[in-house]
Amino acid sequence: MRYMNSKHFFTFVFLLVLLAPSFSYAKDLEVSGWIPYWRDSQGIEDVEEHIRDIDTVFPFVYTIKSDGSLKDNAGLDEREWQQFFKTAQRKNVEVIPTIMTGDGELVHTLLSNDLYRMLHVLQIALMVEAGGFDGVDIDYEGKKSDTYEYFGTFLKELKGVLGKKTLSCTLEARTPPDSLWREVPETINYANDYEAIDKYCDRIQLMAYDQQRADIKLNNERKGEPYMPVADPDWVEKVIKLALESFDEDKVVLGIPTYGHNYFLRVEPEWYKEYTRIGALNVPDILDLADEYDVEPSRNQAGEMSFTYIHKDSSFKFPRNVRAPRGTSDGNEVAARALAYANKTGEGVTIRLVWYSDAKAIRDKIELAEQYNLKGVALFKFDGEEDQKVWRYLR
Repeated sequence: MRYMNSKHFFTFVFLLVLLAPSFSYAKDLEVSGWIPYWRDSQGIEDVEEHIRDIDTVFPFVYTIKSDGSLKDNAGLDEREWQQFFKTAQRKNVEVIPTIMTGDGELVHTLLSNDLYRMLHVLQIALMVEAGGFDGVDIDYEGKKSDTYEYFGTFLKELKGVLGKKTLSCTLEARTPPDSLWREVPETINYANDYEAIDKYCDRIQLMAYDQQRADIKLNNERKGEPYMPVADPDWVEKVIKLALESFDEDKVVLGIPTYGHNYFLRVEPEWYKEYTRIGALNVPDILDLADEYDVEPSRNQAGEMSFTYIHKDSSFKFPRNVRAPRGTSDGNEVAARALAYANKTGEGVTIRLVWYSDAKAIRDKIELAEQYNLKGVALFKFDGEEDQKVWRYLR
C-alpha cells in the first residue's frame, strides 16, 4: 500500500480546509402538524403511532370568544390529552397549542385597544404557563389592513411576556402580486406586518394551501383541464420565494395540506367556467366516493389527485356520440365529455370535481422545503385520515 508523503498530505489538508465552505450540507427538516379538535381522539392516536417521526405537535383547539377570552374546544384538561402530553414530553416532542380565529373584526377590536390587547396577551401567557406548553401558535386569519400596526404591537408584547417560550405565527400564503392581479395596484394594503413577524416570531408557518384560483398565471397555463388545486408546487414555490424576501429561512415552516375538496363544476363551451365548493373531504372518504362512482383518480396538472363524476341524483346523461378525446385520463373522463358536450350543443352542464392531496403530492412540497433549506414542514392535519404512505417521506 502506498501512502502520501508529508508534503502531499499537508497540501491535501490545505485544499480540504480551503474548499470546505463551498460544500452544501442539507439540514434535517423539522416535522410538525396540527391535531384538529373535531377529530382529537383520532389525531392523538395518529401522532402517538408516528411520534418518533415528529418534532412538534400543535393542538388545534383554541378559538377566541366574543369577549376576547379563549375557548378550549377539545378539553385539554381531560385524561386523554393529559396522557398524550406526558407521552410527548417523554419523547421530546414539543406541544404548542394553536389559537385560531377568522373573525377579522374581533381581532381588530381586541388588538387596537391597549387594555383589551394587554388582557388578551396575559390570557394567552397564562394558558401557556398553566398548561406547561412549549409556546403558542397564533393563527389569526382574515385580518383587516387597519390591523397591520396593531398586530405587530401584539406580537411584540406577547413575545415579551412569553420569554423563552416559542411564539409561532401561522400565516395565510401570500401570492406574488403579478400572479394575483392582471393589473397590479399601485398600493397594496396588507394585513400582516412581515417586518414585525420576522422580528418577534420564533417560527413562521406558511399556510401554502387552499390555493384554488388565486394564481391567475397558473390558471391560464393549466386551462385545458379542470384546475382547482389545493396546492400546486409551482404556486407553493412562488409563495416560498416571496416569503424568503422578508423572513429568515431558519424560521420558515412550510404548511402542507393532507385533505381535499368536492366542487360543483360548471362547464360551458370552450371552458371550465365556475367552481363552487361543496365541502372538505379526507382521503378515505374520497377513495370511497371514487369506488362508488367507479372512477380511478388521476394525477393532474398540479401534481395532485382528482376525478370528475356526475352525481347519481342528476338527471343528466351524456349522448352516446359525445366522447372524451383519446388519451384522456380516467379521472378527467367526465370533465372532458362535459366540455365536448358543451362545445357540440352550446349548452352548459354541471358536474362534480374532487381534488385532493395524496402522499406523492405531499412529498413534492417536502422536497421544496428541502430545496429552499427551510426550518421544516407542518401538515394540516394529523387525524389518521391523511394518506398513510406520507409517513415514509417524513421518517
